[in-house]
Amino acid sequence: MHLAYPAVLSALLFSVGLYGVLARRNAILVLMSVELMLNAVNLNLVAFDVWLRDTLHAGQALTLFVIAIAAAEIGIGLAIVLMVYRNRGSSDVDRLRDTAEAHGPDDSGTGHDDETPADREEKAEATA
Repeated sequence: MHLAYPAVLSALLFSVGLYGVLARRNAILVLMSVELMLNAVNLNLVAFDVWLRDTLHAGQALTLFVIAIAAAEIGIGLAIVLMVYRNRGSSDVDRLRDTAEAHGPDDSGTGHDDETPADREEKAEATA
């Protein structure tokens, strides 16, 4: 078998996975796209291992390592997505952006952007 067939298939799988990571908004679909990209890398590793006729089968050994890392990644990733979904009610990646961004110096420092001035006055009176 020629090396071109698995290499082209791997490039197509990786491209579809990259598109999924860049274009999807759902965190679970992003994780699935990352898994697709890792499987494309695994296909390349095994194809080149067979093509080079390596006696140590380093490509296959590295593939097993990548599969183990991918299993751990999907377990931790799904746990994080489930925790975020329980807390926020959505697994939309764009809505999660505000959890990672710090508040600027022009903010009041309270971290609550939806407070009205009446709420702030009420809190000030309660603490005074």
